[in-house]
Amino acid sequence: MKFTLSWLKDHLDTSASLAEIRQKLDQIGLEVEGIDDPSEKLGQFTIARVLDAKRHPQADRLQVLQVEIEPGKPSVEVVCGAPNARAGLVGVFAPLGAYIPGTGITLEKKPVRGVVSNGMMLSEREMELSDDHAGIVDLDAKLAENVGKRYVDVLGLSDPVIEIKLTPNRP
Repeated sequence: MKFTLSWLKDHLDTSASLAEIRQKLDQIGLEVEGIDDPSEKLGQFTIARVLDAKRHPQADRLQVLQVEIEPGKPSVEVVCGAPNARAGLVGVFAPLGAYIPGTGITLEKKPVRGVVSNGMMLSEREMELSDDHAGIVDLDAKLAENVGKRYVDVLGLSDPVIEIKLTPNRP
């Protein structure tokens, strides 16, 4: 049986942490098989807006993007191969040092055909949300007001899912 932490807190008057709830469930005989917390693997990713997209000077299929990752701060340069990358796109940004779960890599500051990329615009497959790798995530333009905020918080993905093992005597 699976349920979210928020659902449990809707039905149970508690301010206990997730760890305390897990321990208490185990103590009362409900074996917790696992807890899936999307914010653990997606917590470093933020909402970002592409301000400008130009063709890479040394590659036909790459673009050099100017990406706003925080309001009022200078944009960062990102090399991107996604066909849907364009000025005005609101998407998901991974900063340098972030681990990308769908590829198993940690972003480093390296030149891509002579242009240094200071992060990455992500696809759903790279975030392990689906198998879609046709392009980077293209969010609703209304979400541009959330530039710089955590992706999981803005889209409501930060709610852990608790899985309880059903005992064999229950049909």
